Amino acid sequence: MTHLPHDRYCDEIDRQVRRFGAVPASGADLSATVPTCPDWTLEQLVRHVGEALRWVELLVRTRAGEDVPVAQVPGASGPEARADATALQAWLAQSGTAVVAALREAGPAAPVWSWSGDFTAGFWARRMTHELVVHHADAALAAGHPLGTVAADVAADAVDEWLQIVQFVQRTLPDRPTGELRLPGRSLHLHATDADPGLEAEWLIQLTEDGISWRRGHDRATVALRGPLTSVLLAFYRRIPPDAPGLEVLGDRELLDFWLERASFG
Repeated sequence: MTHLPHDRYCDEIDRQVRRFGAVPASGADLSATVPTCPDWTLEQLVRHVGEALRWVELLVRTRAGEDVPVAQVPGASGPEARADATALQAWLAQSGTAVVAALREAGPAAPVWSWSGDFTAGFWARRMTHELVVHHADAALAAGHPLGTVAADVAADAVDEWLQIVQFVQRTLPDRPTGELRLPGRSLHLHATDADPGLEAEWLIQLTEDGISWRRGHDRATVALRGPLTSVLLAFYRRIPPDAPGLEVLGDRELLDFWLERASFG
């Protein structure tokens, strides 16, 4: 599987930061609970995203060879508690500008510590792109805003990355719930009904004894999730239910629910 170009990720991070920042700036209630992250308010979600951007910026800019505690990241805590939306948006925008500049300067191959097996700046460009896409959905749901549509190439790449993360966790943390996703003979099929055929936005996921295996393409499966690509992505990330408008589940719904419960990390 190929990643998107590094500059594409950088451009998308910049766009997603502005898109995300527009939610608190719209007059949304910062004390509102985020339904998909119920331990957080909208303000706490904004601070989480800004903190992550600042942390990754430091890792990439310094070519960190090991993890850096967030407490050591300048500006990671953001404005004072219960700051107004203008201050939060400004801090978030500055955080986004800084991380994009660091990623562009580094290039995709620069060595940088990460929690994954990919120790490059390119890993962080990809990861932060998808982190922002999903947390924008969280923010929109908290504010009662429309979810909007994710660019098709980004949405498809986000599904690829999530499957790779599941594989990584199965290999390195066998006691996590993902370890239960070993059901030989069982499989899932994701099918985006609105994507250009050239994107090949379909996935077959097989739950083998050795862990999941997957590939792009069409095939029969134990259960299929069909619908618009953005909706398939958000359902796969448990941001919307699999039976949300426009989505269709064909086959063993219990297997899909089993997957979603065990392939969730946040």
